[in-house]
Amino acid sequence: MNLPNKLTVARMIMVPFLVLFLLTGWGGSANRWICLAIFCIASITDWFDGKIARKYNLITNFGKFMDPLADKLLVCSAMICLIELGRLPAWVVVIIIGREFIISGFRLIAAENNIVIAANYWGKFKTVSQMVMIILLLLDLPVLSVLTQIFIWLSVALTIISLCTYLAANRQVLSMQD
Repeated sequence: MNLPNKLTVARMIMVPFLVLFLLTGWGGSANRWICLAIFCIASITDWFDGKIARKYNLITNFGKFMDPLADKLLVCSAMICLIELGRLPAWVVVIIIGREFIISGFRLIAAENNIVIAANYWGKFKTVSQMVMIILLLLDLPVLSVLTQIFIWLSVALTIISLCTYLAANRQVLSMQD
């Protein structure tokens, strides 16, 4: 297994620890910082695995499938926990996860027709905004409450925009189904 794939697996392994610390508070007074560290380290592995895979031509089928899955697992798990903690409205998470289901289904239809749907910049902006939103929510600092609200709304907007751009750019996929 190459380094980018190991980083992807490491990110997936970090998710249960993030959930455990978020929902149990086992870290005591340091819990916020433990959760923040786990999430940030996991998020950084996403950037590194892609950069290394492209730079050294280490792109594999495993990585193509598991990297986006690891990202979704990390972000969605954190957001669901943040609902439980009363820091994030459920409707925001429903929109974000709903978009992920739609795009995943869309990609499956495309793959059946030998079409690869590549990530676009709107999707990357969406992911970054969601990760920043989660970091701000994990920090849970009153001084950052306005910035946190801005990033919640920005994440929702970019989620919807990225969905629309994917569907518009690849509308031919929809016409392939009867």
